[in-house]
Amino acid sequence: MQEKSQNVLILAALWLLMFSSSSQFFIVVPILSVIGEELSIAESLRGTLITSYALTLGVFALIVGPISDKIGRRKILLWGSGMMTISLLLHNLAFDYTSILLVRALAGAAGGILTGSCVAYIGDRFPKQNRGLANGVIMTGSAVGQIAGIPLGTVLANQYGFQAPFIFFCATMAVTMVLVWLYVPQPNVTFYKGKITIPTVFQGYAKMLTKPVYRSVALGYMLMFLGMSSFVVYFPTWLESLGATGNEIALIFVVGGSAMVIGGPLAGRISDRRGRKNIIIISNLLLAAILATTILVIDSISITTYIIFFFLMLVVSGRMVPYQALVSEVASDHSRGKLMCLSISIGQLGMGLGSAMSGWLYASYGFGSNVILGATAILAMTALVWKFIPETSGDYSPASIEEEKVVESLV
Repeated sequence: MQEKSQNVLILAALWLLMFSSSSQFFIVVPILSVIGEELSIAESLRGTLITSYALTLGVFALIVGPISDKIGRRKILLWGSGMMTISLLLHNLAFDYTSILLVRALAGAAGGILTGSCVAYIGDRFPKQNRGLANGVIMTGSAVGQIAGIPLGTVLANQYGFQAPFIFFCATMAVTMVLVWLYVPQPNVTFYKGKITIPTVFQGYAKMLTKPVYRSVALGYMLMFLGMSSFVVYFPTWLESLGATGNEIALIFVVGGSAMVIGGPLAGRISDRRGRKNIIIISNLLLAAILATTILVIDSISITTYIIFFFLMLVVSGRMVPYQALVSEVASDHSRGKLMCLSISIGQLGMGLGSAMSGWLYASYGFGSNVILGATAILAMTALVWKFIPETSGDYSPASIEEEKVVESLV
């Protein structure tokens, strides 16, 4: 009973971490114009606030992954939550383009420290038969950030200035840091014993990418983010061309976030019992079909639009949560952080590539081409998971034990 209560407190702390970190990232897009007007930033430069965040997130994720394997995930979560708290507080001091660019880059660095380490901690702490559910629970923090954090942050920015939402999420992140300090212990895992320098870090990543399983899961992350970014980035623009208002588009994403709150824990629990690969493959096939449905069925904003997007985000969480659990399981204790951070960094590359390609495709060929790119990436990920990535969970029969030995020999 004591261990169960401790696990609840751990999940609560990590949930609040995901909520705070995701919300402070999501909120930038809807208030970008407010930031630009208050700080007199040219419209052409406003998008670089998102770019600076993504770049430092990717770089710091690569650096911190091996460090977390050596010193433990608890210390990294404390450092990251503290750094995020400070960076969000510094938004209150931003007075021009350069200063806000720097504090967003600092927030990105903190995000890079936290993102992979949070999921890796789940892999360290929870047994395989509960790992999918645990991942699903903490990922609802991100979904609730989309449902509640974005509207709340937008209202605060419009009422009190762009700094207000960042100060609010600074407070929730500070609470997170206290919860991590009090209730999130260091799991009993094997630490990496080697020396860590910048050359050895990148040599380690290069060596990791020579292994088929590691290379496949990292490429899977890239295809997952490429597929969704190629669709989602211009989905609101396409809806506006069909006559959607800003409030209607906001409501659509609230509905989508609600679907993720339901789908994440459900998919995690099913994958704990039935295996990760099956859920990922089925969700991907459904997702590709739903993407095709959007362009064929939606010609105006109606209840059908909300229903389709609800199921789209339901299956998005249905593949993301089991995939994160699967990635945390193919790595050993002393390389889990490195693999998670490498995968997330490559996933960011896929997101950037998908976003860039989607703009050109939308302008040249219309939204149908975005759907085709997204569905192609999804189907490619499906083939990759089916062919190259072994099952790591499910029923623990003698056959599955032998399968785990195969996994260990591969990595």
